[in-house]
Amino acid sequence: MSGPGIPDVSVVICAYTEDRWTDVLAAVASVRAQSRPAREILLVVDHNQALLDRLDKEYKEIEEVRVLANAGPRGLSAGRNTGIAAARGGIVAFLDDDAVAERDWLRHFAEAYADPRVMAVGGRTEPLWASGRRPAWFPEEFDWVVGCTYRGLPPGRVRVRNVLGGNASFRRDAFDAAGGFATGIGRDGDRLPLGGEETELCIRLSRARPDAVLLIDDRAVIHHRVPGVREHFRYFRTRTYAEGLSKALVARSVGAGKGLESERRYTTRVLPAGVVRGLRDALLGRPGGAGRAGAIVTGVLTAAGGYLVGSLRARRDGVTFSVVPVTGPPPGPGADGGTAHD
Repeated sequence: MSGPGIPDVSVVICAYTEDRWTDVLAAVASVRAQSRPAREILLVVDHNQALLDRLDKEYKEIEEVRVLANAGPRGLSAGRNTGIAAARGGIVAFLDDDAVAERDWLRHFAEAYADPRVMAVGGRTEPLWASGRRPAWFPEEFDWVVGCTYRGLPPGRVRVRNVLGGNASFRRDAFDAAGGFATGIGRDGDRLPLGGEETELCIRLSRARPDAVLLIDDRAVIHHRVPGVREHFRYFRTRTYAEGLSKALVARSVGAGKGLESERRYTTRVLPAGVVRGLRDALLGRPGGAGRAGAIVTGVLTAAGGYLVGSLRARRDGVTFSVVPVTGPPPGPGADGGTAHD
């Protein structure tokens, strides 16, 4: 189903808990309904045998869905690497297990790869709040806290330093050049909500392939569920602190220059404008204005605190994550990544 010069797309969805059973089924259904069909859907289960067996049974008769066990250590990065290794498409796309993609999601991704320089394409992620609406105090500038596109990213199809992992795609060759996602960073089940693994990979990719073009196309839209617990200020503080810890590891790996390049622009331009907007709304009597301004200041301080702690730990203990080559079947009509139901 490829256009001229555009490879097929394999979609990887990583799952870890049966609590998201309905969400996982919805995510798979949204990929199966794409206007540009995926070559395959790879469901990677992170060290949960009960979920693995249940998904295997659910999709046993559906040829384009393959259910795999995470072949590496626990965590999202190793799960993604397992999917990459098994993928038979020339493009590998990633969708969160609690998100649904709009019908033209893959079409917009694929079109960008007509340019052979393009190595990665991300999209726009919209929040689906459990309460039905955004909390009045929650600033759009911090939507990355709940895994969504945040205010301050440029609109349209534009070049970026890094894509966001829950709504992203890479040319298969990118992993041959740079290796896979670093393990020891990023999400690990229910532990502290770390991140940054896609940033580290994208910077590594740009160093390995200086000619590489990385894009975000805001027409490639997914809708990401935000559970009620993540609508509370306690989670906001925890997540921003964890992001600081993660950024310290990224900076340790690729250097603070590249590792914090986008963050400097974000903290010196986007966030001050958000504080001013929140204070203005408060003066005008609009709901949540003061709360949003306060949340931005709190988010900056907790992220900075996490970065300081993470930097000290990394300096004391050394870097605790590793990057390994991702091996697997070569993409193309004749390639075979095995089956999930052997």
